[in-house]
Amino acid sequence: MTTIQNIRDFLGLKRLAVVGVSRNPQDFTRTLFRELLRRGYDVVPVNPNLAEVEGLPCLPHVQDVSPPVEGALLLTKPSVTDQVVRECAQAGVRRVWMYRAAGAGAVSQGAVGYCQSNGIDLVEGECPFMFLEGTSWPHRLHGFCRKMLGRYPQ
Repeated sequence: MTTIQNIRDFLGLKRLAVVGVSRNPQDFTRTLFRELLRRGYDVVPVNPNLAEVEGLPCLPHVQDVSPPVEGALLLTKPSVTDQVVRECAQAGVRRVWMYRAAGAGAVSQGAVGYCQSNGIDLVEGECPFMFLEGTSWPHRLHGFCRKMLGRYPQ
């Protein structure tokens, strides 16, 4: 179960892999990537189908990142997430965030089980924008609604 402390710990990391960032500059994954850059995170885009994202070299796999990252934000389809968490474990990444706003997002129950069985600290199915300081009103509203419905991490 994701706690607010898991989220704070993840957001306290400085070097992150952003796995599954899109080639489409208008895609939400790119918006989130740019926001993390703007906030000073050392983010490394990971997507086997791209050479660069926002002027940064894009790597095909988490294991290709050097120096290693402290955590991985997964913006992948659930069908890909299982393999990505295994790659994270092989690369020594011990903190993973499986993004979700609506629908399944990146969450795969197989990947969740793998993280739990292998000691990987997991943020399961949350949107980082809800927890970043000073985000725009739609993200704050999303967080407020989740609190009112009792679905906000404790």
